[in-house]
Amino acid sequence: MNLRCAFCQTPYTLGRTDKLIALQHMDAEKLSHYDAHCPRCRRATPVQRKMMEATFPNWREALHELETQAEAVADAPQGTPASTPKPEPASAPKAESKPKPASVKAKPVAKKKSA
Repeated sequence: MNLRCAFCQTPYTLGRTDKLIALQHMDAEKLSHYDAHCPRCRRATPVQRKMMEATFPNWREALHELETQAEAVADAPQGTPASTPKPEPASAPKAESKPKPASVKAKPVAKKKSA
């Protein structure tokens, strides 16, 4: 969601997780607006609940999915991630370095005379 600070006119965005947290907070506290804080001046710009819900219509389902993913990660053993597949070994051939020929000799550097 793209916003512009009402005080310093700085444009900034609210990402998906920010909107989800804001909607959850508004629902729990029975609020009609959310105070989005500007990253530059830190002042609050009110965002109406209707606008937040219009930009994220299925937020309750997304919240439920996020909670189930968090539970799956919490229940998994500490050594292995819950939903991350194991990486497969790469089969790309490695480039071989070629040795420099031994017949190339360095030229002597001539010293300049100082005046």
